[in-house]
Amino acid sequence: MKITAARVIVCSPGRNFVTLKIETDQGVYGVGDATLNGRELAVVSYLEDHVIPCLIGRDPQQIEDIWQYLYKGAYWRRGPVTMSAIAAVDTALWDIKAKMANMPLYQLLGGRSRTGVMVYGHANGRDTAETVDEVLRHKEEGYLAIRAQSGVPGLNKVYGVSGTNRLYEPADGNLPSEHDWSTEKYLRHTPGLFEAVREAVGPDIHLLHDVHHRLTPIEAGQLGKALEPMRLFWMEDPTPAENQDAFQWIRHHTTTPIAVGEIFNSIWDCKALIEKQLIDYIRTTVVHAGGITHLRRIADLASIYQVRTGCHGATDLSPVCMGAALHFDTWVPNFGVQEFMPHSEEMLSVFPHDYRFERGMMHCGESPGHGVDIDEKLAAKYPYQRAYLPVNRLQHDGTLWNW
Repeated sequence: MKITAARVIVCSPGRNFVTLKIETDQGVYGVGDATLNGRELAVVSYLEDHVIPCLIGRDPQQIEDIWQYLYKGAYWRRGPVTMSAIAAVDTALWDIKAKMANMPLYQLLGGRSRTGVMVYGHANGRDTAETVDEVLRHKEEGYLAIRAQSGVPGLNKVYGVSGTNRLYEPADGNLPSEHDWSTEKYLRHTPGLFEAVREAVGPDIHLLHDVHHRLTPIEAGQLGKALEPMRLFWMEDPTPAENQDAFQWIRHHTTTPIAVGEIFNSIWDCKALIEKQLIDYIRTTVVHAGGITHLRRIADLASIYQVRTGCHGATDLSPVCMGAALHFDTWVPNFGVQEFMPHSEEMLSVFPHDYRFERGMMHCGESPGHGVDIDEKLAAKYPYQRAYLPVNRLQHDGTLWNW
């Protein structure tokens, strides 16, 4: 069996997605997600100019060897562009292998560890009252876990909060927009938000919150301590993680569980965090962490230290990544939760899929492969549109801050 062709498909059905399609001499093909939000074309170039020429003629069944070839053979290892490109290849090859075996991907990985995948939804509002309403709406829709984000009094724009349609679009401009930030205002507001949410929703719903790298370690410790009475499922990305040891200061001050890793791209980004048990959930994704092959290694390391998975799943990842993630989630023994931000009907029309949501759980399909395809003719109707993530500046003096 040989790879005969591979091509990159870029489309923007509401936002930009990069998809790799690998074809074989036996008529079986696979697709992988290569989307890197705000830097999409860098991955396109990496694939077209440096990876695809190396794939033609290779046996697609040799997934491990191809992964090592693309990782070690480039000399320049890791990084989001390289690992997203490798992930696209890896996901497409697992798709091909599962189709050849006539199995859904989770069966090829080792079979089910659970009957369904618990997901958390996004509830956001311009103020506390609106956020509480959104949390209750998600509860009515059957969600067992809900992430709550709220506008902060005195700030014009806060991550995770939209003015329209309850959803938000981080990649929101042809050039980066600018948001303002005040740690002091945020820390005053957030504990009261979760007091109101917990009172409204009751004790049985899992509540989550994304800090989005905004705090120093000691500030994160203060927030986690304040949130302990509300029993959060997790506090996400409390501080930037380039310095993994910084998380020990958060651990010293709070028992609120910590999740991190959606911007990680290799096991080395989280090695110390896991081994020192400084986090409770690892949020690396199929598309940004080198595909299923590498994500399995991260999960296996995490399992030794009772760290569970909580893969990123917002709409900056395509339905191809969601499909692959759900098969991974169905198999992985140390699963925690899966983020689920629903794609629009426009997006889903471009990516036919067989996964489904039901009573707070996602279920991958039973079709061979990972169950997601791309309609290339329809995709061609949605050309790429440059879009950037925002930047953040401190409100009092304009210093560039973490977004």
